[in-house]
Formats: sequence, structure tokens, C-alpha cells
Amino acid sequence: MNQALKELLDLLDLEQIELDIFRGRSPEEQIQRVFGGQVAAQALVAAGRTVPGDRHVHSLHAYFIRPGDPAIPIIYNVERVRDGRSFTTRRVLAIQHGKAIFTMSASFHIAEPGLEHQATTMPEVPEPEELEPFQERMREVLRDVREESPWRELLSRPRPLDARYATPLTWEALRDPSLSRSTTNVWFRYEAELPDDPLLHVVLAAYTSDFTLVDTVLLAHGQAWGTPNVFGASLDHAMWFHRPFRVDDWMLYAQESPWSGAARGLAKGEMFTRSGELAVSVVQEALIRVS
Repeated sequence: MNQALKELLDLLDLEQIELDIFRGRSPEEQIQRVFGGQVAAQALVAAGRTVPGDRHVHSLHAYFIRPGDPAIPIIYNVERVRDGRSFTTRRVLAIQHGKAIFTMSASFHIAEPGLEHQATTMPEVPEPEELEPFQERMREVLRDVREESPWRELLSRPRPLDARYATPLTWEALRDPSLSRSTTNVWFRYEAELPDDPLLHVVLAAYTSDFTLVDTVLLAHGQAWGTPNVFGASLDHAMWFHRPFRVDDWMLYAQESPWSGAARGLAKGEMFTRSGELAVSVVQEALIRVS
């Protein structure tokens, strides 16, 4: 298990300070705001710890209200909205400096049989073993990033997962506009044998979902984070979990941006198991301002 993954799992092990109240912290990095995927993942951990073990999260709907301050802990207040015979609903409020920075509703469901179909198919892309790891692709990109730029550390720091792009990076399309497109396909997996805890795998999928989704909006326009004229922030985020999966096995995150305008961009994503089963659906809207 690499050090970045160890640190992430430690961040997800929230401290319970009172009934339905949890405290989470952020990594010790020189960043201006907390990564949105971290807040969503920690909020889901808080909600899951108040739910019986026979119920698994099937959806979440979240709003990013204010940027998180990485210098202080985040308090997660869980409201037990409903405990029904089949479904359990939780609402989580994340607080810093006495103000809400994030809110999420999550629904949990018992396992039961039902009608099954899958209308969407996994895109045909090279196998992950045929693709370069993200860090190797970034070495070429970083040759043009000044040593003193704060983005150099952010873009080059170790990640807790192995990500392999079957499509161009936004920074590559920034150099070569002919690479611009409104779709992104990324294989990912966490390089360690993780516990057989369904909530942990769902939480890590939620964390991963925010890494590259909005990049698809920028890729359509040949723009990239890290340039002085681009500013963005997640506005809302929704996920649906369709079947059990493991994030320590390869999964393909197929993403597309159907629309952008009015300083906002919409992106949709689907996570497939390596065998082609649709496991997770994601939708996010983000604020994107380009000067």
C-alpha cells in the first residue's frame, strides 16, 4: 500500500465526538481549499456509521456551499431523517467556522431482487496495462510549468490511486487544441488489497468521482486547471450505486460533458467494472469562469 493511500484511509477514519457528530481533517498540503471528493467521502462515512450494516448506500445528492479550509477540522452533523423497513435516509451537514460548507442527503437500501437490465455499454478502450500511468503522462506536461508555481506541487504530488487515461489530458489539449473533445475515459484502481467493506469501496468511488469529472468540460474547450485564466468550483454532485464493486480492481470511468454555458458546466460519468457491468452513475455541475 502506497503512502498516499495510507494517508487517505486515515483521513476517512473519522473521529466520533458525540452521537451523530463526527470530525474529519484534511491532508497537510499547501492547498487553498479542501478537495471536494474528500468532503463528499467523509460525509458518506459519517452517514454510513449511523446505518445498520445490512443496508448499503444506493444514492447521494450533495451541494458544495463554501470552499473548505484545509487548516482546520470539518465537523459532520448527521440527521437521521428516516429508518424504514427497506430504506434508510440520512442528511449530513459539514461545518467550518460556524458555517455550512457542504450538505448531502444519502439513501441506503436493503438487498432485494428486482428487474434487471443495462442499456449502456462500456466504451471500447485499450486495456489499462497498455496505457501509461497518469504520473508518467504528467512528467511531460510539467516540463512547461514553472518551478515556483503552486500548481507544480499540486499536479505532481503522489495520488492514492493508479489512474490511466485512454483519452487526452486537459493539459495536453491546452498545448494542442486538436485534442479537445467532450469525453474522457480513465481506468482507475487503488493499488492495495482493501478490506471487504462495501461502504469503504463506495466511499473511495465517491472520492475518485470528483478527480476528473469537471475536467471533461474543460477538455471540450482546450482549457485546463492550473492556468491563471481558469477558475472553477464544484456546485453539486449526485451519484447512484447500482451493484457491488471493488475499487482495488480496475474500473473504467467513462465521462462526458453534454453542455456548458452561463459560467457553468455539466458533466456525467459512468463507472464500469472491468467485465463491463455498470456499477456507478455520476452527475456534477460546476462553476467555470474563464477570463
